This record gives sequence, structure tokens and C-alpha cells, in this order.
Amino acid sequence: MLAMILAAIEGTLGLAACIGAAIAAIGAGIGIGKIGGAAMEAIARQPEATGDIRSNMIVIAALIEGVALFAVIVCILAMFV
Repeated sequence: MLAMILAAIEGTLGLAACIGAAIAAIGAGIGIGKIGGAAMEAIARQPEATGDIRSNMIVIAALIEGVALFAVIVCILAMFV
């Protein structure tokens, strides 16, 4: 009986980890999409600042990707622990 309960909990933790990783990836995609849209709008308003806007956009997108990757790794590790 205890083995069945532990197996059910383990399966639920795996499912929760997969859902958490998916939410992290979706959130990162939405965030980077918003950054790209805002950067294109800013470039359209001030074309002379294109280089600064683009470099800032790339830095922020890389930070979001790093956080998303960290979240996915934590979810995967939670599945195996």
C-alpha cells in the first residue's frame, strides 16, 4: 500500500515538473516577444538610436533566456530527486 502511494506521488511530481518547465518556456517566449515588439517600436520612433536599442534588447533577451533555462533545469532536477 505504501509503495503504491509513493509511486503515485512520484508520478505527480514528474508531471508537476514538466508543467513547471513548460510554463517557464512559455513565459520566456512571451517576454522575449514583448521585448522584440517594444524594441521595434522604439526603433521606429527613434531610428538614430537603433544600435543602443538593439544591444539593450539582446542583453535583456539573454537574461530572460538564462532565467528560463535555470527554471527548466530546476524543474527537471525536481523530477529526479
